[in-house]
Amino acid sequence: MNIQPGEIGHIIQLSIAPVFLLTGVGTNMLVLTNRLARIIDRTRALEEKLETKPGTGRPQLRPAVLDELDVLFSRARKINRAIFLSTSCALLICLVVAILFLADAMDLKLVTPIASLFVLAMVSLTGSFVYLLREILQATDFQDRQRQRVVQGEEA
Repeated sequence: MNIQPGEIGHIIQLSIAPVFLLTGVGTNMLVLTNRLARIIDRTRALEEKLETKPGTGRPQLRPAVLDELDVLFSRARKINRAIFLSTSCALLICLVVAILFLADAMDLKLVTPIASLFVLAMVSLTGSFVYLLREILQATDFQDRQRQRVVQGEEA
């Protein structure tokens, strides 16, 4: 098998579109990891606020803090799932690029595996966005509930 320089250029051109997609997935992962970092920071701050009961050495559990911690843990799980799915998407895209390159270089007919991997990558990316949306909605809902508590506390 003798590949000409022009053919290598064609093979690289085939790989460009998935690589641009990979850049977008990387940006998505940056957003997700930043959100997770903020959740972790807030969780640590709340855990430091928990007061220790005198004589027991155990934290005194305040309902508002526990409620927020529960929400933060749930949000972190959603973001972790989104990160997992985005990472899976990135790996699948890398496989698509590699198989595209090999299939064209070796003149193999791998249309079905390439298409299948690409569809799986899109399903993973869609799942990641769904978990991100669910996490955002949960965070917004919690903020609304906190605001209502403050307003009701001021009216009482």
